[in-house]
Amino acid sequence: MGIAQAGEHPETDKKRAGSWYTHLYAQVLIAIVAGVTLGALAPATGEAMKPLGDAFIRLVKMIIAPVIFLTIVTGIAGMRELGGVGRVAGKAFAYFITVSTLALIVGLIVANVVRPGEGMNIDPASLDLSKVANYATQAHDSSITGFLIEIIPTTLVAAVADGHILQVLFVSILFGIALTMIGDKAQPLMTLFDSATHAVFKLVSILMYAAPIGAFGAMAFTIGKYGVGALANLAGLVATFYLTSLLFVLIVLGAIARLAGFRILRLIAYLKSELLLVLGTSSSETALPSLIEKMERAGCGKTIVGLVVPTGYSFNLDSTNIYMTLAALFIAQATGVDLSLGEQVALLLVAMISSKGAAGVTGAGFITLAATLSIVPSVPVAGMALILGVDRFMSECRSLTNFVGNAVATIVVAAWEGKLDRVRLNAAMAGEDLPPTSDVEAIIAD
Repeated sequence: MGIAQAGEHPETDKKRAGSWYTHLYAQVLIAIVAGVTLGALAPATGEAMKPLGDAFIRLVKMIIAPVIFLTIVTGIAGMRELGGVGRVAGKAFAYFITVSTLALIVGLIVANVVRPGEGMNIDPASLDLSKVANYATQAHDSSITGFLIEIIPTTLVAAVADGHILQVLFVSILFGIALTMIGDKAQPLMTLFDSATHAVFKLVSILMYAAPIGAFGAMAFTIGKYGVGALANLAGLVATFYLTSLLFVLIVLGAIARLAGFRILRLIAYLKSELLLVLGTSSSETALPSLIEKMERAGCGKTIVGLVVPTGYSFNLDSTNIYMTLAALFIAQATGVDLSLGEQVALLLVAMISSKGAAGVTGAGFITLAATLSIVPSVPVAGMALILGVDRFMSECRSLTNFVGNAVATIVVAAWEGKLDRVRLNAAMAGEDLPPTSDVEAIIAD
């Protein structure tokens, strides 16, 4: 989506050969640099740019629910085999649980080896709990039962209207199954959905033209409000988190990618426009529609993409898991709390549960951390005030890593299902021109 419309589609590239500035990734990169510069030189002005970032994020979130609904419904109905839907979902969740647990363990190990909070000797009583009271309240209000109930919308259309990803996913799967069960009688509705898909994806292509403006506003606000100096106070924790996430992508996800028959660095290059967009907005949701299109274009089956990508946005948050165990142990170390191995394992088990269902938006990781600490009394929740100032910077890393993790998961599950076109995948990873896989892509490219 963001690729085809902003200059990266092969047909467009032929028309604009040599015009590097027409590429979405170049425009977003320039916007990010401009935003950082404005925020650093004129903090007040940079902070005033916040509405630009917020407006773009709302524009994209406006279209996410229809994209997910149409993609999943048409994908499932096109399978004409209900057993296949359950099989894909089972494999996806097996992958999510395995890799997410591994991410939690990595965060735990790094925190014990590097010990970024050691020596700070902070008295928990001296911390201002009011700064994190809102996050703690949101975390307290959430529970496993409440989370499961929340997946069910109040009405059939409420899920799409409210834009709740898990609710949209739930309704879409049920609707797709229903269409499959009624067979040929569903054909008129399928024709309507196919036409609606063309319109919705074309709308996404239009919205992506505003991506540089949104990235500029979001980055200017972040630097203007928090300042680059905010990083200096907790540079050790931030650096440790970024390095751990980078190594997780290159080593863990890299190894998974090699086993699946592709290279992680090639995938990152293929998704460069989306990654820059995520970096600029600190939200992986802004690139969700584009990720769906690019995974299909790279040879992943439509049904696989429709099920794995939106589900992964809530259940496959690798970097959020690294962040939770690393930040929890940082707070414990900084406040002089010595956690035993048993307490650390208990923390990991709680984090495994509380991390599920966190959306890929700014602040979700912080709320999830609050939920985890509220259940583990050994670590003071007030200690979250220590990292509140730099959480925004770590949120960008969480979004980037989670985004790459979901792209890897989609390709892996597609390979497991035998729904991966290796020729297209290899061409995409090599940066070669790819013809549209469907009429939707052809219309987007017009």
